[in-house]
Amino acid sequence: MGARLRFSLATPTKLLSMLMVLFCPLVSADVRLPKLIAEGMVLQRDTVIPLWGWAENGEEVSLYLNGSLLGRVLPVAGVWQFKLPAQAAGCGQQLTLVGHNRLELNDICFGDVWLASGQSNMEMPMARLAEAYPEDLQQATYPQIRQFTVPQEYNFDAPQYDLSGGYWQAASPDSISDFSALAYYFARDLYQHNGVPIGILNNALGGSPVEAWLSEEALQAFPDALAQAIRFRDPALRARITAEDQAKNARWYGDLQQRDPGLNSETPWYAPLYDDSRWQAFTVPGFKAEPFIGVWWLRKTVELSAEQAASADTLRLGSIVDADEVYINGQLVGNTTYQYPPRRYTLPAGVLQAGSNLIAVRITSTNGKTGLMPDKPYWLGTDQQSIPLSGSWRMQTAATAEQLPGDTFIRWQPLGLFNGLTAPLTKLPIKGVIWYQGESNVGRYPQYAKRFRALIHDWRKQWQQPELPFLYVQLANYLEKSSEPVDSHWAGLREAQRQVQDEPHTAMVVAIDTGEWNDIHPVDKKTLGQRLALAARAIVLKENLIYQGPQWQTIAAEGQVLVLTFDQPLQLKANGQSLAIAGADGQFYWAEWQHNSNQLRLSHPKVTAPTQVRYGWADNPDALLYNSAGLPASPFAAQLALPQ
Repeated sequence: MGARLRFSLATPTKLLSMLMVLFCPLVSADVRLPKLIAEGMVLQRDTVIPLWGWAENGEEVSLYLNGSLLGRVLPVAGVWQFKLPAQAAGCGQQLTLVGHNRLELNDICFGDVWLASGQSNMEMPMARLAEAYPEDLQQATYPQIRQFTVPQEYNFDAPQYDLSGGYWQAASPDSISDFSALAYYFARDLYQHNGVPIGILNNALGGSPVEAWLSEEALQAFPDALAQAIRFRDPALRARITAEDQAKNARWYGDLQQRDPGLNSETPWYAPLYDDSRWQAFTVPGFKAEPFIGVWWLRKTVELSAEQAASADTLRLGSIVDADEVYINGQLVGNTTYQYPPRRYTLPAGVLQAGSNLIAVRITSTNGKTGLMPDKPYWLGTDQQSIPLSGSWRMQTAATAEQLPGDTFIRWQPLGLFNGLTAPLTKLPIKGVIWYQGESNVGRYPQYAKRFRALIHDWRKQWQQPELPFLYVQLANYLEKSSEPVDSHWAGLREAQRQVQDEPHTAMVVAIDTGEWNDIHPVDKKTLGQRLALAARAIVLKENLIYQGPQWQTIAAEGQVLVLTFDQPLQLKANGQSLAIAGADGQFYWAEWQHNSNQLRLSHPKVTAPTQVRYGWADNPDALLYNSAGLPASPFAAQLALPQ
């Protein structure tokens, strides 16, 4: 197992020397600091803070806080360490270190430091919310809310002792675009509530499964994942897989490019002079009628006045499956290489003209279903005034291909993200963790509860904080709605997340009313940030408030009626269907229901002896059950206890 680096005053010199060889660069005469300990940082208030760094053996390092001497320390094997006494919340502090050189770290805050981790819905930056919440970006002047973005560098060999880069950034209209949206709204709500400075450790990576965030010690419980982690320690294997993936992709895309008449004809298909009168009609948004792999093109001519041509600065093409290159009047104005990012292309000056303007879109499909996603914006112009682009376009197939095999994605393999991203953070105390992850484990949902619990236990051990608060977001609603009760992997993953709520010092935020059926990255991170902040106030700050929706407590049968009792009075939204019951045969039907305070009575004519109930058991369920605070109930599955 890779060594874990954690110093104490009793650490033997021999062990320190070995760890320095493993993890530390060549020691120089100057006092140096890890990347996290830097100007503008936020350190956890009201607790002793371990500070550490490097210096030449025998070089005495003096530490000052706001000009007052805290103490002096000598390095051991080139590493010095010092325990900074607990400090009250506040900003504007200065830490000075003096050895052969002098380091001054200004504008330091003591406050609450939160680790924001998970996959893309935690990583998603405020820049992606600019259309939905423009005023929040414009008004983001919060100098005491600060983010440190952890470099996304995996490592399978050993837990890393330091990061390769990174810096602390205060929230402002100039910097806010780079902040994790969910973490920012969470931090803003807490800061507005109690005025305590907030530090965000942005430690998320899109597409990452839970196994990638587990330490080697925690992975011992999961031999399949541990074997993968050990396998990817081989640098030759990593190099070979990377080269093979690059070569495979180059061949596939290169072959299509060579065979695409839209690019290689005497008159390219993106040229305004090209005659597309024989092309088929196609309605945007929409999908090709039959599965298709390869390249196809869309064209549309838009008439603009001189004023419109001069003012238009943006092209919005919703979401396209899978990749696209967009031309206006023969000029490439933007491209996106995969499905999920919104297509918002800033137009170069002079590309539009008064009169006719040709928009051509080259679309590459890798998996079969391809098209332009409904319920997304399609327009040309400005955010204030635009010309719709939905409706009739012209379409032509260019070249077909075999399905492109997926990449290996080495960065998502077990252990790599813990060693590379998380381990370097574990030496500094934090207030808690906020977590949004699970999409990448949907296909393996039966494993998730055990592995997610392992993550919580593991991180508490790594930080040496046994009661470290862990607040997490349940998966949002996604994909098309179901007209009948069905099984669902997304529901199975949500149920696994719900079961983990019994871990002490945890709270789960429900998100089934904040998602988008056509986007795995919904923009409403504001509501979820507010709900996470409520959970933090209750679980961490110990305030007496309602922070979660109703949870079912008991289930009983009264003849043909199944009776559910909840821990809070219910408020029901009458639209939609999300409650289904079944008997021993497991055939579920939408339930007829009666509501009285905190109780539901469920029945269906075809279920004479009900034993099971499901609520919200779908990819994209309707949220029906709320409490008086407007917080939704979690989806769940429940059944009568079997007789012994």
